[in-house]
Amino acid sequence: MTPGGLLRRAVGRHRRRVAVGIAGLSTHQAAETMVPVAIGLVIDRAVVTGDGSLLSWSVLALAGLFLTLALAWRIGARSLFGAMQQETHLLRVEIAGRAMDPRGAETDAQTGELLSVATGDAERSAAVLDVVALVVAGSVAMIVSAVVLLRIDVPLGLGVLIGVPILVLLLQFAAPLLTRRSGAQQAAVGRLSGLATDLIRGLHALRGLGAGHNAGERYRRSSADALRSTLRAATPIGVYRGSTTAASGLLLAAVAGFAGWFAVEGRIGIGELITVVGLAQFIAEPVQLFGFCGQAFAVAKASAARLVAVIDTPNRVEPGDAVISEAPVLALSGVEHGSLRGLDLRVAPGEFVGVVTEDARDAEALLELLSGRVARAADGTASHRDTAVSGEPGAGPPALAAGSVLLGGVPLGELRLAELRATLVVEHHHVDLFEGTLRSAVLTGRPSARAEQVAAALRASAADEVVAAHPDGLDHVVADRGATLSGGQRQRIGLTRALVADPPVLVLHDPTTAVDAVTEESIAAGLAGLRHGVDMTNPRTTIVLTSSPVLLAHTDRVVVIADGRVRSEGTHAGLAAIDERYRSGVLR
Repeated sequence: MTPGGLLRRAVGRHRRRVAVGIAGLSTHQAAETMVPVAIGLVIDRAVVTGDGSLLSWSVLALAGLFLTLALAWRIGARSLFGAMQQETHLLRVEIAGRAMDPRGAETDAQTGELLSVATGDAERSAAVLDVVALVVAGSVAMIVSAVVLLRIDVPLGLGVLIGVPILVLLLQFAAPLLTRRSGAQQAAVGRLSGLATDLIRGLHALRGLGAGHNAGERYRRSSADALRSTLRAATPIGVYRGSTTAASGLLLAAVAGFAGWFAVEGRIGIGELITVVGLAQFIAEPVQLFGFCGQAFAVAKASAARLVAVIDTPNRVEPGDAVISEAPVLALSGVEHGSLRGLDLRVAPGEFVGVVTEDARDAEALLELLSGRVARAADGTASHRDTAVSGEPGAGPPALAAGSVLLGGVPLGELRLAELRATLVVEHHHVDLFEGTLRSAVLTGRPSARAEQVAAALRASAADEVVAAHPDGLDHVVADRGATLSGGQRQRIGLTRALVADPPVLVLHDPTTAVDAVTEESIAAGLAGLRHGVDMTNPRTTIVLTSSPVLLAHTDRVVVIADGRVRSEGTHAGLAAIDERYRSGVLR
């Protein structure tokens, strides 16, 4: 989709409301054009002749004309405003849908930038509906004015018919520059919004590190860039508006001057002179309107380009349509991705496996693989492409260099997304909680969970203490990103959410780093008891990436990854007894 295509789509899907808006505004402009005509007629036929009765009827007619133009504007403006609001809503929903698409998106845009696109750019793009209606209404006004002037004096009419299009054409030469400058300004403001969002999110960490000054300097530099872009955009806009005003003023002076000359020569009467002067004053309005529409269209097109850049962002992965027909065995064979170098790992159904990585990059690469965010070749094997950098233009999604990742005997890339998400859930270390209540937070992945299932998950994650600490219990209000909860409380609620979802395969990354030792022991025992208890009729697999000895002590086995491959494996106690590197890394 192109920016122009997006704007045309906006007009097309609101054509009824836009048509009503055009009809209303055109009627308003035509009626407003007829005001000086009506005044001229009243002077010629009622005032000059002294006909009191006709003067009374003329006043009533003028009142009706003003009523018509007022109602027409109200109807047209209301229809257009509704269409613009609806289009803005549809664009915001489309951007939100693209951002939350489970296939992912290859973009380096920050959260604040996407928010800027979904709000400001969506609203500015929707304004094209108003632009279309105003251009048509302004054209109607110019045509009616030209016809009236032609009837009064042909040279005057021809002057308007020829002069106005030339002025509008000359003004359009500035449109590409306005579009470029507006696009750069909107992009700069979007980046600034993204930076502000990130800084606010990490404000407590910045204060703790004493890095507030550096963060402030970074924001000031970004703000200065946005200011420079805004000023660069304001300069041509100011020149454009000034030129429009000057052009409309010159046209007004020319028409009024020639009309006065013709009146002195007796070519037109006093009433016609008043009509011409009134029309000349009115003509300035549609000319300025054309200027405004040119600027508004340039801004709308720049915003549409930013919207299209998000909407048409390539998918991070392209899922298949396969389903799992056997037990969900997780098998990684010869995997090379990121820092992983020939990783072989097999986890059977029902196992509770701990994974210790000596290099944090190995954990990140493994989590990216298991999250289904790595591209696959069409045959389900490795795509044999170098790992691409997310957000690099033309690089595409990151891909396996070699190896395979199978779940239930099916490559992850060939599974339906719904099947993958229902079977394998990855709960990352960073916990994101949405605004709502504790109940809505823990039911995010499984809204239909029964009360006893929620209670069991709360006990297993030691989050029942969090619920009990608030008089409202599960109905306690949670702020955006869980800002009203401590780090440990957020971590426990996030773990509860994963346990309530109850997937066949659950992957956890450092789920207890923000809790005390007593609570960690409770969580480790609860996790093992809930997902790996005596009832194995419905076996659940749990993989926990951690270096916590408390968690590792409750696992069935521990796999140690070093230099991108499995270095050793065994029970926690066994490895601690014979492996010095393991002991020094885990038993702190």
